[in-house]
Amino acid sequence: QVQLVESGGGLVQAGGSLRLSCAASGRTFSSYTMGWFRRAPGKEREFVAVITRGGGVTYYADSVKGRFTISGDNAKNTVYLLMNSLKPEDTAVYYCVADKGIGLHTTPVAYDYWGQGTQVTVSS
Repeated sequence: QVQLVESGGGLVQAGGSLRLSCAASGRTFSSYTMGWFRRAPGKEREFVAVITRGGGVTYYADSVKGRFTISGDNAKNTVYLLMNSLKPEDTAVYYCVADKGIGLHTTPVAYDYWGQGTQVTVSS
């Protein structure tokens, strides 16, 4: 069983930055594809970013490309999401996810494990 625990959310003004962390149990970062999704109030879950096991390849949603960076630390078994130039429309609960399979999936059903989420609120 994989456990994912997110942290780093909070309230920030538009244009500001936040870094989310996802601490994973076990050797998750080297064994799983890791990613981030988000859910804004009244909306469906939305893909944000994904990183392959070991960190070789990354892929981003168009809405965050150039502003967000996903990375991982194998030694700490932690995945990060650095969010710059935040906009009010980035306000959502952000979820860390892990996929036992191979591939840069953008649909929620592809992911086997989910964290509890961390709230990010961007004020205008």
